[in-house]
Amino acid sequence: MKKDLVSIVTPVYNAEPFIERTIRSVMNQTYQEWEHILVDDCSPDNSEEVIRGLMKEDPRIKYVKLSENQGAAVARNTGIEHADGQYIAFIDSDDVWKSHKLENQLNFMNKNEYGFTYTNFEQISEGGEMLNPSVPLPKRLNYTALLKNTAIACSTVVINREIIGDFRMPLVRKGQDTATWLKILRNHPYAYGLDEVLGQYRQVKGSISSDRLGALKRTWNTYYRIEKLPLPKAIYYFCFYVFNAIRRRV
Repeated sequence: MKKDLVSIVTPVYNAEPFIERTIRSVMNQTYQEWEHILVDDCSPDNSEEVIRGLMKEDPRIKYVKLSENQGAAVARNTGIEHADGQYIAFIDSDDVWKSHKLENQLNFMNKNEYGFTYTNFEQISEGGEMLNPSVPLPKRLNYTALLKNTAIACSTVVINREIIGDFRMPLVRKGQDTATWLKILRNHPYAYGLDEVLGQYRQVKGSISSDRLGALKRTWNTYYRIEKLPLPKAIYYFCFYVFNAIRRRV
């Protein structure tokens, strides 16, 4: 594990329209101690060619191709297994970081000795137009608070492995990010929010993240089947989740 190095993990599947913009937002970071590990989940498009072209510009970009399509959890775990950094960060293949994202977030973490942090973000359309401005973030979330308000966006997370330790994502096709944060918060008291807009979350038509009904189903599955909450508790926390999800969109 290399001190101060940030290992940035990106699962890639049919990302050709957006992946260059995502990678360049990493290349443009003011904090320069990073490696970007892109794990290709057997994309049938030209994602590989785009990534390999950018690798020629910056040797910190690393490409791993899976032998068969296995889903985002396997891709992210593969990225973590290849990571050399003290810090693990995530950015999805259609999202974008502000240039000072890592610098500001790492300063926030190191000043306060936080192991698990997230930031605010904007929502943009497939074409890059602003959809929803940011809403205030919770300053911190523990296990039960996260069950009520799944406010942690994967592309905003940075984890210090010296504090949190090694971790992997549960092997489920959908909702593995929230299940991972819950798993970490069983053993660590809080995740801390930096309420600065440091990234853009792209709503792509037909994607898992754009499917509202699917989001309800996978959150319920996380509560009842992965976390194994008793039915009354699962219903209780699910109602809070729905309320907060609606409030963020109003």
